[in-house]
Amino acid sequence: AGIILVAINPYKQLPIYGDAIIHAYSGQNMGDMDPHIFAVAEEAYKQMARNNKNQSIIVSGESGAGKTVSARYTMRYFATVSKSSSNAHVEDKVLASNPITEAVGNAKTTRNDNSSRFGKYTEISFDQSYQIIGANMRTYLLEKSRVVFQSENERNYHIFYQLCASAMQPEYKHLKLGRSQENNLLFI
Repeated sequence: AGIILVAINPYKQLPIYGDAIIHAYSGQNMGDMDPHIFAVAEEAYKQMARNNKNQSIIVSGESGAGKTVSARYTMRYFATVSKSSSNAHVEDKVLASNPITEAVGNAKTTRNDNSSRFGKYTEISFDQSYQIIGANMRTYLLEKSRVVFQSENERNYHIFYQLCASAMQPEYKHLKLGRSQENNLLFI
């Protein structure tokens, strides 16, 4: 393992993630400035450029810890410092599938009504001048067993409830869906 950064989700916007802060961390050595997600991103970017080797940043944490936001800041950092033609909108493009992913991969747990029950692997591609040329996001379910079993006071994946709520729509008639309460084998 390399550098480890422990970050806490403040649950509000802070003025420490703007372009001025990105430019302050750009080109700096690790440890020259305060610990920050941009310092980790800068180190990965420099190592990629210096050694011409792939780099990985693992963003991990409990539900609600701010993993998606941290990944978004990292992608925005790369887009800005690499002066990519897509500029700072790369994180929007990569995360555009998030609502669909969350419907299929989020569920109600005892601790969170909208808990991600899936993981994401985002791969950002750079060209020879280290500008972003594309990205790919893969998702994987962490709890396949949730499809057929839920613990007490928990629910299945949101998509099943959304489908059941749309059961009367003409395009879903052929699925023969009922109300979620009627399908208690899958939707307890």
